[in-house]
Amino acid sequence: MPSASKPSTPVAVDLDEIEGRYAEVGEHTVAFETYKRDVDPAPYFAGLPDDRCQCPHWGYVTAGRITFRWPDRMETYVAGDAYYAPPGHLPLVTAGTSVVEFSPTEELARTMEAVERNLKAAAS
Repeated sequence: MPSASKPSTPVAVDLDEIEGRYAEVGEHTVAFETYKRDVDPAPYFAGLPDDRCQCPHWGYVTAGRITFRWPDRMETYVAGDAYYAPPGHLPLVTAGTSVVEFSPTEELARTMEAVERNLKAAAS
């Protein structure tokens, strides 16, 4: 059975805001993400339907706090909470937050294409 752990998964993203490690496990990607500062990544979802993340995520907060925003509500999770974030959300993350998150690999790839495009545009 395939598995992943934070120590055995190489760092794939190392930005001022986030360190991310990602491994495919079956049809899902497990993400080990640590946020170095407060992050509102809403601008990076531009170009996706409703300019919001359309990938569902199941996760567990190991430290800190993450808030998911939808047009009609907000949900906040803190260390020790498990969560499900259905499509159509925007995350808001505080510095020092770490999560372990599971997402369908194909849907995550479509989302990350837009995020990477927007990150490149912002850096220009």
